[in-house]
Amino acid sequence: MNKVKCYLYTILQYFSYLINTMSTTYKRTLVTSALPYANGPVHIGHLAGCYLPSDIFVRYKRSKGEDVMFICGSDEHGVPITIKAKKEGITPQDVVDKYHKMMGDSFKEFGISFDIYSRTSNKIHHETASDFFKVLYDKGGFTEEITEQYYDEEAKQFLADRYITGTCPKCANPNAYGDQCEKCGSTLSATELIDPKSTLSGAKPVLKETKNWFLPLDKLQPKIQAYLDQHKDWKTNVYGQCKSWLDSGDGLQPRAMTRDLDWGVPVPVKGAEGKVLYVWFDAPIGYISATKELRPNDWELYWKDKETRLIHFIGKDNIVFHCIIFPAMLMEHGDFILADNVPANEFLNLEGDKISTSRNWAVWLHEYLLDFKNQQDVLRYTLCSNAPETKDNDFTWADFQTKNNSELVAILGNFVNRTLVLTHKYYNGSVPSADTYTKEDLLILEQLAAFPDKISASIENFKFREALAEMMNLARLGNKYLAETEPWKLIKTDEQRVKTIMNIALQITCNLAVVCEPFLPFTSAKLFTMLNMPILKWHAAKQTSNMAAGHVINKEELLFAKIEDTEIQAQIDKLNASKSANASANAVTEIAPAKPETSFDDFSKMDIRTATILEAERVPKTDKLLKLKLDTGLDVRTVVSGIAEWYKPEDIIGQKVCMLANLAPRKIKGIESQGMILMASNSAGELSFMTATKPDFNNGSEVK
Repeated sequence: MNKVKCYLYTILQYFSYLINTMSTTYKRTLVTSALPYANGPVHIGHLAGCYLPSDIFVRYKRSKGEDVMFICGSDEHGVPITIKAKKEGITPQDVVDKYHKMMGDSFKEFGISFDIYSRTSNKIHHETASDFFKVLYDKGGFTEEITEQYYDEEAKQFLADRYITGTCPKCANPNAYGDQCEKCGSTLSATELIDPKSTLSGAKPVLKETKNWFLPLDKLQPKIQAYLDQHKDWKTNVYGQCKSWLDSGDGLQPRAMTRDLDWGVPVPVKGAEGKVLYVWFDAPIGYISATKELRPNDWELYWKDKETRLIHFIGKDNIVFHCIIFPAMLMEHGDFILADNVPANEFLNLEGDKISTSRNWAVWLHEYLLDFKNQQDVLRYTLCSNAPETKDNDFTWADFQTKNNSELVAILGNFVNRTLVLTHKYYNGSVPSADTYTKEDLLILEQLAAFPDKISASIENFKFREALAEMMNLARLGNKYLAETEPWKLIKTDEQRVKTIMNIALQITCNLAVVCEPFLPFTSAKLFTMLNMPILKWHAAKQTSNMAAGHVINKEELLFAKIEDTEIQAQIDKLNASKSANASANAVTEIAPAKPETSFDDFSKMDIRTATILEAERVPKTDKLLKLKLDTGLDVRTVVSGIAEWYKPEDIIGQKVCMLANLAPRKIKGIESQGMILMASNSAGELSFMTATKPDFNNGSEVK
């Protein structure tokens, strides 16, 4: 009977939710962009994943005059931050202070136009997250569960998975973490590790019971399913990943919303001392607390009014949290709206390899801004044109250069420059009046007026690559028009016709300034300055007469500069240096096993002497052999040595060496070798001379 009641209750929940989530007309839009984690700088993968798409969307909405708010901030809690603080010998607050400022400054300089960039260590966030948890707790929205967790008896602290290392049960890596082996990539649990130890004290941890509060996602699955069923129009990658979570195995499972940790928002429940809110419970509430900070008097209008459209821009690694866990939290609270869309992008790779912060395989935003001053829009353009909207994509420095030189410079920049130069040359910068329009002119004007709607349609559907391509097609239209009409030739025979041509070219330029603003805000601002015009809004781009006859424009400037091969090579060299450093850091030194024991008498039979290389040459038809002439102090003799792979003959003349002088002669490639050069060899097989380090050791000195 109880099972029947439970089943009926579930059905009622489902249909109730369907009724409450019916589509509505929106008066305003709230846009959130994933809170970047404050344990490192921003890289191009972050930008392509969510920050650039969200900025394009918001800039477009503002240009249309819509009520839109753009929210973001630093995510400053969780175990990785405490680990970084411990490694660097500083406090977690020091870590987040450093990276919050670095990220905020970089976003601002790059033109990401947040209405607020807040942080989860703020008092207002702690209060908001704590209150949120208390509401769910008072409603009975959590289950209390006692589980066994590793505990460090010396440090007197429960251990998060990253605070435990041990031997991987799958590949025998002795330095695997409690959640993952970074050598073989296997996902692990701490209890699977062989010989686990605490990174805090080095002691072997013990299993100890602890109580935490769980969100019963299994019981909430019908509500979550109903929510997702209302959004089958979401991007395939987003909806598909959510469905796989719901449909796999036993479906959703309860998830702990608290942690045994001393860094974060304290759990506001009696008996929860030493526990904080799970970072993925706390972080999305940061959207709410940031809105409260920005709009203390009417923040609820953006979070609780059914006429507000909520959109989360995220990367694909955050889909489950924004489409399942956070909505479940909001549903259980009961007062908040849910996201109408979650347009997550896939991953951006770098030069064919996965971006990795730990391996320093990344293009860091703050470094880019230093290396390519005042070229924010070049990176914005490249990242948007290659955005991983439906599948993983790749950033290469060669493509970056091509995008700038062959598209921004050669297409957009070329059209604008030609138009403004000719206007100053023929009319002293005054916009000429149009006379009679030809059929071709009317077609151009018709196409010009249609571009804003084309671009709008793509942006509204979160197809930013497509929208950017349409914007560039407008620049191509302008170039094509000038190329076909050739005003620089026609000026000699039909001055009036040229006035019409240049008037149309200037109208195209002005409209380009409008429609490029979401994508290339710095370029747009520069264009409006050159046109000597105030910034126009989106609706103006549907007009074909924004540039009034007689209006005087300012002198032209180059919109974009050609990027040279040397600049690109410098970036590639930087990446190669990172790769080499990683290889060295991760190299496993394999030491050859000791040879069988020998006697002192046997060793004393070897006559090892210092010597100097007088001559060196390659042995013909060999890759590894050098013929050396050595001054041994006793005589001058020939030795054949397999060191050609590591040393050039001309580089080792005069080199001091140690040699086995009483080795029986033997013929090598027809050359009698009278001894052996002693070399050291590392795990990579590289060779290095063994020699006396003091300069006053004469040839023939004994090595004992």
